Amino acid sequence: MRKIKEILRLKFEAGQGQRQIARSCGVGKTSVAECLARFSRSGLSWPQAGQLDEAMLEHKLYPPATASGADRRPLPHWPTVHRELRRKGVTLTLLWHEYKSAHPHGLQYSRFCDRYRAWAAKLDLVMRQEHRAGEKLFVDYAGQTAEVVDRRSGEIRQAQIFVAVLGASSYTYAEATWTQQLPDWIGSHVRAFQFLGGTSEILVPDNLRSAVTKAHRYEPDLNPTYADLASHYGVAVLPARARRPRDKAKAEAGVLLVERWILAALRHRSFFSLEELNREIARLLERLNARPFKKLPGSRREWFEKIDRPALRPLPALPYEFAEWKKVRVNIDYHVELEGHYYSVPHALVRKALEVRYTERTVECLYRGQRVASHLRSHLKGRHTTVAEHMPAAHRQYAEWTPERLIRWAEKTGPATAGVIQTLLHSRAHPQQGFRACLGVLRLSKGYGDERLEAACRRALRIGSASYKSIDSILRQGLDRKPLPEQSEPELGIAHENIRGATYYH
Repeated sequence: MRKIKEILRLKFEAGQGQRQIARSCGVGKTSVAECLARFSRSGLSWPQAGQLDEAMLEHKLYPPATASGADRRPLPHWPTVHRELRRKGVTLTLLWHEYKSAHPHGLQYSRFCDRYRAWAAKLDLVMRQEHRAGEKLFVDYAGQTAEVVDRRSGEIRQAQIFVAVLGASSYTYAEATWTQQLPDWIGSHVRAFQFLGGTSEILVPDNLRSAVTKAHRYEPDLNPTYADLASHYGVAVLPARARRPRDKAKAEAGVLLVERWILAALRHRSFFSLEELNREIARLLERLNARPFKKLPGSRREWFEKIDRPALRPLPALPYEFAEWKKVRVNIDYHVELEGHYYSVPHALVRKALEVRYTERTVECLYRGQRVASHLRSHLKGRHTTVAEHMPAAHRQYAEWTPERLIRWAEKTGPATAGVIQTLLHSRAHPQQGFRACLGVLRLSKGYGDERLEAACRRALRIGSASYKSIDSILRQGLDRKPLPEQSEPELGIAHENIRGATYYH
């Protein structure tokens, strides 16, 4: 899916150049340039265009068009051409003849040379490391850790040290967290922005997993939660390139200072809580930022007040609330699963792939970048949160799966299986909420056969435990082959209170 909105936001709100936008969004520079050019020609304006959903915006900027004859001509693989030219005796003329032999209707020689030279010219561009006021905040973890002692057990835990450094003034922030995992990583950013009293234009992290899900020299993929944080604070994220220490020189220098002037100074101290450690780090951090520069007048704090603080962007009204993302697919019961709980979405999205953004309190479901459902988060596993408006009219507009169809399917296996299916449907506030469990029970026949499934369902009904987990356990332990426990109630058949027959749902 195209990242049109993010490209436009970084251009018109964050004021980033095409190269920075390309690295932040994980797309090519030519794609960014084309997107901005199409937006300019479209007659749309920003931020009004931001109110359109992704599908509409993509349709306006990238309308379907019939390709011309020239556009349909196959292009050479320019990296291969470039590599082959390094071989002794290989020329563009030779490579063009080989290309024309494979593609007789391809580019002519002059066009071939022009296109290659235009592509090769981009390889000579080198990003210069500059530090403008309020532009970049470099973030990383120190290589050293700090010890925290458990008062009760005496166990020693190693706390991680987060470091953030502003590019222009070298003003530094540091704190201790238990881990480098995503919740601590995001929380440290929020507290760093609060410490600075504003936000930079760009964040420059290293390629740790909490920031970058897939490292790449030119097009890294950002962690969705980290990208969400950047959007909330209106900053761009430009991860440092792998094996390019110059990209993160400020962060490494800041880490070195924190290790020398804070961690080394605390080496003889014992701390019994993370809060106690962070209070001492804050005290020494104040001293570090007030230390005079050796070769420049003033200190980090003075430079921050004069250079960086006036250029920082204001903080949003509310700090970022930690949220995680998950890709899901809508089941036939128009619910999506998140950590064992099921949340409804509009029934028209059955079988569609969605993204779920969830915080400690809320769950949002998004389809193609547009929110389609929102719920209060529940931690009750196996339960459903259902909005009535998401259901088909009379629970049946989605006709492929219905209660009566599931019952008829179960009756082919046997009356006990049908009884279990009816019990599962009857135990839910809405029959559709039992569809997943019903399908799970019926699909057990693929591994165990109809005869064993029917015996397992008969036992489950006898012991009053008609659920997928119970039947699966009976089959795995082979209890379906053992005699049924004695009971005074009549055998399954006609009088079971949960058996109503398929006609009940007509």
